[in-house]
Amino acid sequence: MAPETLTRLSAEIAACRRCRRLVEWREEAAAHPPARFAGERYWARPLPGWGDPAARVLLVGLAPAAHGGNRTGRLFTGDKSGDFLFASLHRTGFVNQPTSTNVADGLAARGLYIAAVVRCAPPANEPLPEERGNCLPYLVRELELLPELRVVVALGAYAWDGALRAMAGLSSKAMPRPAFGHEAEATVGRYRLLGSYHPSQRNTFTGRLTPAMLDAAMLRARRLAALD
Repeated sequence: MAPETLTRLSAEIAACRRCRRLVEWREEAAAHPPARFAGERYWARPLPGWGDPAARVLLVGLAPAAHGGNRTGRLFTGDKSGDFLFASLHRTGFVNQPTSTNVADGLAARGLYIAAVVRCAPPANEPLPEERGNCLPYLVRELELLPELRVVVALGAYAWDGALRAMAGLSSKAMPRPAFGHEAEATVGRYRLLGSYHPSQRNTFTGRLTPAMLDAAMLRARRLAALD
C-alpha cells in the first residue's frame, strides 16, 4: 500500500458522503444559490485542509460556509469570515495576500495549514455530534501528516473542543481538557493550543473580536512556533 500523503488524504476527504444530512444540505445550497452567486458552479463537496505541508501552525475552524467554502472549494475563501481572517493572516506574515475570492486567485500560505473540525457546510452552522465524529479522524490524520507542526490555533469553542479531541486521538494517554477562551493557551501532548474567538460576523460586527485581537493571537502563534 502506498504511504499516506496530504494529497491522498485530501482526495479521500473530497469524496466523502458519510453524513446524509450534510450531503443533502451542501448540494441544496449549491442548487439554490443567492442572487449574488447565481450561475456560479459550486464545489459542493467536503473540504480538505490546505496550506504549507511544512507548516508549524495549524489553524482550525468549525466548518465551511454554505456559500463560502462550499462554493469556492477552499476553507474560508469567499465569505466574510475569510475576509477578516485573511487580512489578519497577511498582516502577520502567514499568507501572501490579504484577500481570497477563489481557488485560482494566487493565495499561498507560509508556515500555516488550515483545516476544520467538520468538512461539509452544516445547516444553521450547527453540526450534529455524529457528524463531528465522522469528520474528526480526518483532522487526526492531518495532524499526523504535518511533521513540523508545533502550534494549533482554534477559532472558537467548537474548534477548540475538536482540536482537543483530535489530539487525544493521537495518544494512548489521557489528555487535559483546558477551558476555551480568547488568548487561552494549553500544552497538549507535543502541541501548544491557542484559542481565539471565531471571525464570524457575529463577533466582528459587535467588536467581540477586533483585527488587533486576531493579529495578537496569530503573532503569538508565530512566536511559539519559532517562525521568526
